[in-house]
Amino acid sequence: MKRSYLTTCRRLLIMLGLVLCPLVARADDGSAKKPVVVPFELLKTQHMTIQVKINGKGPYRLIFDTGAPVTLINNKVAKEAGVFPKDFRPPFFAFFGSMGQFKIKSLGVGDLKLENVDTMVMDHPTVAAISNALGPIEGIVGFNFFAKYSMTLDYQAKTMTFVPSTFQPPDMMENLMKILMAGNTTRKVLAPAGLLGLKVSKDQGDAEPGVTVKTVFVGSPAAAAGIKAGDRMLTLDNRWTDTPSDCYAAASKVIPGTPVRARIVRDGKEVELKVELRPGL
Repeated sequence: MKRSYLTTCRRLLIMLGLVLCPLVARADDGSAKKPVVVPFELLKTQHMTIQVKINGKGPYRLIFDTGAPVTLINNKVAKEAGVFPKDFRPPFFAFFGSMGQFKIKSLGVGDLKLENVDTMVMDHPTVAAISNALGPIEGIVGFNFFAKYSMTLDYQAKTMTFVPSTFQPPDMMENLMKILMAGNTTRKVLAPAGLLGLKVSKDQGDAEPGVTVKTVFVGSPAAAAGIKAGDRMLTLDNRWTDTPSDCYAAASKVIPGTPVRARIVRDGKEVELKVELRPGL
């Protein structure tokens, strides 16, 4: 029983890793709702942090991670903000302080306020390591928060702009548990709405516009468009691609099957290519 619990927890830790993976919510509903602008801090690790109020307590400094399937807070914040039910009893053994999933009655980010937000309570080792090096960080803001909004990042102004939508994100923890319990079965992963078929990167300290194309997969939309490894991608469908996260976000906005323009730099010259993205999963 203990071994099964440990194995499940280890798998969850891997799935909750802070890797800024290509998990971008497609939350557009076309509605013209009032945007809310929220400042963020860019850490040396290239993670973004924002100030969050939980059940009226705080603000707490949390990492805003487009690769996190759920929101996560540590045990200290869960206790301070009254996230645990009055009758809650911690398990006899908790891997990295994992207490399970709970409801945050009120989660506030700037002028945004959500109620009954699912959160995992865990002393995540990666969050703790970053916190020890760069100051207090209490958790992660994940998919079940940001998927409710159409979001724009301005890296120069260091602001996020949120526009509410009608999209209701699924319970990612429930889906993850189903995957874990199913064992070695065929798995589906959440990906951007449109897939390019390439890998991009940006070195720390690189202040030049765009991202470097590291790999172009054979037979991919990027390959068909003529994009090559070593190219510098500046924009996709007129959206800036200054970071890998920007690139995934831009791809998520493209309607698969619709030709769009990709602006790149190759051998010191700007080139515009037409690319038709394929649908994600």
